Amino acid sequence: AGDKLAALKDRIREIQQRHKGRYGYRRMTATLHSVGHAVNSKVVRRLMAELDLKCTVRVKKYKSYRGEPGRIAPNKMERKFTAEEPNRRWVTDVTEFKVAGEKLYLSPVLDLFNGEIVAHQIDTSPHYPLVGHMLEQALSRLPEGARPMLHSDQGWQYQYYRYRNRLEEMGLEQSMSRKG
Repeated sequence: AGDKLAALKDRIREIQQRHKGRYGYRRMTATLHSVGHAVNSKVVRRLMAELDLKCTVRVKKYKSYRGEPGRIAPNKMERKFTAEEPNRRWVTDVTEFKVAGEKLYLSPVLDLFNGEIVAHQIDTSPHYPLVGHMLEQALSRLPEGARPMLHSDQGWQYQYYRYRNRLEEMGLEQSMSRKG
Protein backbone atom coordinates (compact mmCIF):
# COMPACT_ATOMS: atom_id res chain seq x y z
CA ALA A 1 0.00 0.00 0.00
CA GLY A 2 2.94 2.34 0.74
CA ASP A 3 4.30 2.03 -2.82
CA LYS A 4 0.88 2.74 -4.29
CA LEU A 5 0.47 5.85 -2.11
CA ALA A 6 4.02 7.03 -2.89
CA ALA A 7 3.26 6.84 -6.63
CA LEU A 8 -0.05 8.61 -6.07
CA LYS A 9 1.66 11.36 -4.04
CA ASP A 10 4.17 11.87 -6.86
CA ARG A 11 1.34 12.13 -9.37
CA ILE A 12 -0.53 14.64 -7.15
CA ARG A 13 2.64 16.76 -6.80
CA GLU A 14 3.17 16.66 -10.57
CA ILE A 15 -0.43 17.70 -11.34
CA GLN A 16 -0.37 20.47 -8.73
CA GLN A 17 2.91 21.81 -10.13
CA ARG A 18 1.67 21.67 -13.73
CA HIS A 19 -1.44 23.65 -12.76
CA LYS A 20 0.47 26.22 -10.67
CA GLY A 21 -1.09 25.19 -7.36
CA ARG A 22 -4.61 26.05 -8.46
CA TYR A 23 -6.18 22.62 -7.91
CA GLY A 24 -8.07 21.79 -4.75
CA TYR A 25 -8.77 18.19 -3.75
CA ARG A 26 -12.00 17.93 -5.78
CA ARG A 27 -10.42 19.04 -9.04
CA MET A 28 -7.35 16.92 -8.25
CA THR A 29 -9.59 13.87 -7.74
CA ALA A 30 -11.32 14.49 -11.08
CA THR A 31 -7.96 14.85 -12.83
CA LEU A 32 -6.64 11.67 -11.23
CA HIS A 33 -9.79 9.82 -12.34
CA SER A 34 -9.34 11.11 -15.91
CA VAL A 35 -5.82 9.64 -16.05
CA GLY A 36 -6.84 6.26 -14.67
CA HIS A 37 -6.35 6.55 -10.90
CA ALA A 38 -9.47 5.24 -9.12
CA VAL A 39 -9.08 7.08 -5.83
CA ASN A 40 -11.51 8.49 -3.28
CA SER A 41 -11.65 12.27 -2.81
CA LYS A 42 -11.11 11.85 0.95
CA VAL A 43 -7.84 10.04 0.26
CA VAL A 44 -6.78 12.82 -2.13
CA ARG A 45 -7.67 15.46 0.47
CA ARG A 46 -5.62 13.63 3.14
CA LEU A 47 -2.62 13.16 0.84
CA MET A 48 -2.70 16.80 -0.26
CA ALA A 49 -2.76 17.84 3.41
CA GLU A 50 0.20 15.54 4.16
CA LEU A 51 2.08 17.08 1.22
CA ASP A 52 1.04 20.56 2.39
CA LEU A 53 -0.51 21.30 -1.01
CA LYS A 54 -3.16 23.97 -0.84
CA CYS A 55 -5.19 25.51 -3.61
CA THR A 56 -4.17 29.09 -4.32
CA VAL A 57 -7.15 31.31 -4.99
CA ARG A 58 -6.69 33.68 -7.92
CA VAL A 59 -7.47 37.28 -7.06
CA LYS A 60 -10.06 38.81 -9.36
CA LYS A 61 -9.09 41.90 -11.33
CA TYR A 62 -10.80 45.17 -10.52
CA LYS A 63 -13.82 45.93 -12.70
CA SER A 64 -15.57 49.23 -12.19
CA TYR A 65 -18.61 48.60 -14.40
CA ARG A 66 -22.02 48.65 -12.72
CA GLY A 67 -25.45 49.46 -14.05
CA GLU A 68 -27.17 49.61 -17.42
CA PRO A 69 -25.04 49.85 -20.59
CA GLY A 70 -25.36 53.14 -22.46
CA ARG A 71 -27.77 54.80 -20.02
CA ILE A 72 -25.56 57.68 -18.89
CA ALA A 73 -23.78 59.18 -21.91
CA PRO A 74 -23.45 58.28 -25.59
CA ASN A 75 -20.13 57.38 -27.19
CA LYS A 76 -19.32 60.71 -28.83
CA MET A 77 -15.64 59.83 -29.26
CA GLU A 78 -16.49 57.02 -31.71
CA ARG A 79 -12.95 55.57 -31.55
CA LYS A 80 -11.36 58.81 -32.82
CA PHE A 81 -8.66 59.02 -30.17
CA THR A 82 -6.87 62.07 -31.60
CA ALA A 83 -7.34 65.83 -31.29
CA GLU A 84 -6.30 68.69 -33.58
CA GLU A 85 -5.58 71.08 -30.71
CA PRO A 86 -5.01 70.96 -26.92
CA ASN A 87 -7.94 70.61 -24.51
CA ARG A 88 -10.44 69.36 -27.11
CA ARG A 89 -10.56 65.66 -26.22
CA TRP A 90 -9.59 64.16 -22.88
CA VAL A 91 -9.74 60.51 -21.81
CA THR A 92 -9.73 58.98 -18.35
CA ASP A 93 -9.83 55.58 -16.66
CA VAL A 94 -9.10 53.88 -13.35
CA THR A 95 -6.24 51.37 -13.44
CA GLU A 96 -5.29 48.89 -10.73
CA PHE A 97 -1.68 47.91 -10.14
CA LYS A 98 0.46 46.54 -7.32
CA VAL A 99 3.42 48.16 -5.59
CA ALA A 100 5.25 46.17 -2.91
CA GLY A 101 2.27 43.79 -2.70
CA GLU A 102 -0.25 46.60 -2.12
CA LYS A 103 -3.04 47.37 -4.59
CA LEU A 104 -3.09 50.95 -5.82
CA TYR A 105 -5.51 52.69 -8.16
CA LEU A 106 -4.45 55.35 -10.66
CA SER A 107 -6.92 57.79 -12.19
CA PRO A 108 -5.32 60.00 -14.89
CA VAL A 109 -6.74 62.43 -17.45
CA LEU A 110 -4.91 62.37 -20.77
CA ASP A 111 -5.11 65.06 -23.47
CA LEU A 112 -5.40 63.30 -26.84
CA PHE A 113 -3.69 66.20 -28.62
CA ASN A 114 -0.21 65.30 -27.33
CA GLY A 115 -0.70 62.47 -24.81
CA GLU A 116 0.02 64.81 -21.90
CA ILE A 117 -1.26 63.77 -18.48
CA VAL A 118 -3.38 66.76 -17.48
CA ALA A 119 -4.07 65.47 -13.95
CA HIS A 120 -3.84 62.27 -11.94
CA GLN A 121 -4.66 60.79 -8.54
CA ILE A 122 -3.42 57.63 -6.85
CA ASP A 123 -5.21 55.97 -3.94
CA THR A 124 -5.50 52.63 -2.16
CA SER A 125 -9.22 52.44 -2.99
CA PRO A 126 -11.17 52.99 -6.23
CA HIS A 127 -13.78 55.08 -4.36
CA TYR A 128 -15.32 58.25 -5.81
CA PRO A 129 -12.86 60.73 -4.21
CA LEU A 130 -10.09 59.20 -6.37
CA VAL A 131 -11.94 60.30 -9.53
CA GLY A 132 -13.46 63.42 -7.96
CA HIS A 133 -10.06 64.84 -6.91
CA MET A 134 -8.57 63.97 -10.31
CA LEU A 135 -11.44 65.82 -12.02
CA GLU A 136 -11.02 68.92 -9.83
CA GLN A 137 -7.27 68.91 -10.48
CA ALA A 138 -7.89 68.69 -14.26
CA LEU A 139 -10.53 71.44 -14.17
CA SER A 140 -8.20 73.77 -12.24
CA ARG A 141 -5.65 73.50 -15.07
CA LEU A 142 -8.17 74.14 -17.83
CA PRO A 143 -7.46 77.37 -19.77
CA GLU A 144 -10.21 80.00 -19.88
CA GLY A 145 -12.88 79.07 -22.43
CA ALA A 146 -11.62 75.52 -23.05
CA ARG A 147 -14.36 72.88 -22.87
CA PRO A 148 -12.96 69.46 -23.74
CA MET A 149 -15.02 66.35 -24.31
CA LEU A 150 -14.15 63.93 -21.48
CA HIS A 151 -14.31 60.27 -22.51
CA SER A 152 -14.29 57.28 -20.16
CA ASP A 153 -15.48 53.72 -19.90
CA GLN A 154 -18.76 52.99 -18.10
CA GLY A 155 -17.16 52.61 -14.68
CA TRP A 156 -19.46 53.42 -11.79
CA GLN A 157 -17.38 56.48 -10.84
CA TYR A 158 -18.18 58.10 -14.20
CA GLN A 159 -21.87 57.26 -13.85
CA TYR A 160 -22.00 58.81 -10.38
CA TYR A 161 -24.25 61.87 -10.20
CA ARG A 162 -21.56 64.10 -8.59
CA TYR A 163 -19.16 63.43 -11.47
CA ARG A 164 -21.80 64.03 -14.13
CA ASN A 165 -23.09 67.19 -12.40
CA ARG A 166 -19.58 68.62 -12.14
CA LEU A 167 -18.96 68.06 -15.86
CA GLU A 168 -22.28 69.73 -16.65
CA GLU A 169 -21.52 72.70 -14.33
CA MET A 170 -18.23 73.27 -16.14
CA GLY A 171 -19.75 72.84 -19.60
CA LEU A 172 -17.77 69.70 -20.45
CA GLU A 173 -19.29 67.10 -22.74
CA GLN A 174 -19.32 63.54 -21.38
CA SER A 175 -18.66 60.56 -23.65
CA MET A 176 -18.60 56.90 -22.67
CA SER A 177 -17.40 53.76 -24.44
CA ARG A 178 -19.88 50.98 -24.89
CA LYS A 179 -19.45 48.02 -22.57
CA GLY A 180 -17.27 45.24 -23.93
